[in-house]
Amino acid sequence: MGMMREFREFAMRGNVIDLAVGVVIGGAFGKIVSALVDKVIMPPIGLLIGGVDFSKLAFTLKAASVDAAGKDVPAVLLGYGEFINAILQFLIVAFAIFMVVKAINKLHKPAEAAPAAPAEPSEEVLLLREIRDALKK
Repeated sequence: MGMMREFREFAMRGNVIDLAVGVVIGGAFGKIVSALVDKVIMPPIGLLIGGVDFSKLAFTLKAASVDAAGKDVPAVLLGYGEFINAILQFLIVAFAIFMVVKAINKLHKPAEAAPAAPAEPSEEVLLLREIRDALKK
């Protein structure tokens, strides 16, 4: 039972729970960004460059054919359009994370520095104090 108790203590630490929440929210955010890129950003860009659907862009390495048994052999494609979409999704996610980190850093105030100790008085000041004290006597 010692291992179960140790695991429960590990799992209930704040950092582990925060990480789990971050992973779940990150997955949902990834789906939002995918939909944004695929359905909102790329169609107008494709329209501007001549009605191209980026997700369908591909180089045909080997054309589709029919083998000797009469079965269809699909084409071998190099789908660079999906790669372009993935790059845009990455850039959007990276920019969003950058903005969040920037906002957090702005909110996080640096710790106030301890007040500096007063500087030692110069020799002239010490000498003048001695003279003053001597005159008081």
